[in-house]
Amino acid sequence: MTTQDATTAGPDKSGATAGPRLSPAIVLLFAIASGLSVANVYSAQPLLDTMASDLGITPAAIGIVVTLTQIGLAFGLMLIVPLGDLWDRRKLIVGQIALSAIALVVVGTAPNAVVLFGGMALVGLLAVVIQVIVAFAATLAAPAERGQTIGTIQSGVVSGILLARFASGALADIGGWRVVYLTSAALMLVMAALLARALPRQAPQPLAGASYAKLLRSTATLFTEEPVLRERAVFALLAFASFSAFWSSIVLPLAAPPLSLSHTTIGMLGIAGLAGALAARNSGRLADRGWGQRTTGLSLLLMLAGWAPIACLNTSLWLVLVGVVMIDFAVQAIHVTNQSLIIATRPEASSRLIGVYMVFYSIGSGLGAIASTIVYAAAGWLGVCALGGSISAVALLYWVIVVSRTPTPVGVCSVSS
Repeated sequence: MTTQDATTAGPDKSGATAGPRLSPAIVLLFAIASGLSVANVYSAQPLLDTMASDLGITPAAIGIVVTLTQIGLAFGLMLIVPLGDLWDRRKLIVGQIALSAIALVVVGTAPNAVVLFGGMALVGLLAVVIQVIVAFAATLAAPAERGQTIGTIQSGVVSGILLARFASGALADIGGWRVVYLTSAALMLVMAALLARALPRQAPQPLAGASYAKLLRSTATLFTEEPVLRERAVFALLAFASFSAFWSSIVLPLAAPPLSLSHTTIGMLGIAGLAGALAARNSGRLADRGWGQRTTGLSLLLMLAGWAPIACLNTSLWLVLVGVVMIDFAVQAIHVTNQSLIIATRPEASSRLIGVYMVFYSIGSGLGAIASTIVYAAAGWLGVCALGGSISAVALLYWVIVVSRTPTPVGVCSVSS
């Protein structure tokens, strides 16, 4: 695979790159890189109790590991991702992945809680390479295939999120939680080398030569000017708050008596959610065909319904698996649809649009993580389920009252219903 797999010849009037179609090989590489990058954010979730025990962190406070990662992610989304509309995205992607390897080594060798927390914040800060990848791919893809391309990459992201829990649990059972992060560091170095060789060189960006301050100001302006961005940002916040409420706290009842499951067994729960990876690609196709609004509504309904079987944890783990499939399927379908519709509004500003949108994703994930651990301590697993179901209900109500009654904005009629 070489730089001839895809070429760039400057953007056309739609914001897509003129020249040959984005090759499947490059899309696959983007998906793998995104999966490995996101795994660094979520691999801590099955390890929280072990990390707390090793470093003397109280169980009530260990949820801050996830929250700090999301805080780092939020800063990266605001300060790094917009640079994709200013700098060569190829260099930005390779540089971030190489620096991620260093941050993972810091986490894997952390001697105390302070270093661990700082390292996790850096991991989150650099994990925003995923959004730079999505923006780059959306620019290279033909407009009619943009949603499908984003869906394929999101399939890699979903696989990384879910398999990270299984892989990190299995590695921790074999060699301890530190091995998880040192292994991830090695994989990121390999990926940086592959991307440096394979990614196409990029034509000058529309904002090339502009100042960083102007870039950030224009990012804020986009949020005020684009109603589609604002609406989809709310969906991201609510959907991922619900998603994170489950995944950030499920380890607590599963690891505690009477279940007392191993890290490997708990991590295998993530495999059940791989249906979400399949949904991601399909929902991208639906957005390309103009069914984005309907896909959103049905997915929100499925996300709400998924909390009912999840609440049956003490009755049947099989029902929990069903709920995991439902929620992961729904959330990833919403996420792909959101990104497809947002980028379609202004393809030339894809990095800034995705950066703003993902800030709300990060806020939702962080709030869901910390809220679920607090609620679990106070009200147990049924309290967490009530929290997740309530957030899902608010998201569905928002779609019914606001979005479903809003006329289709000019500029996105080709991709929204």
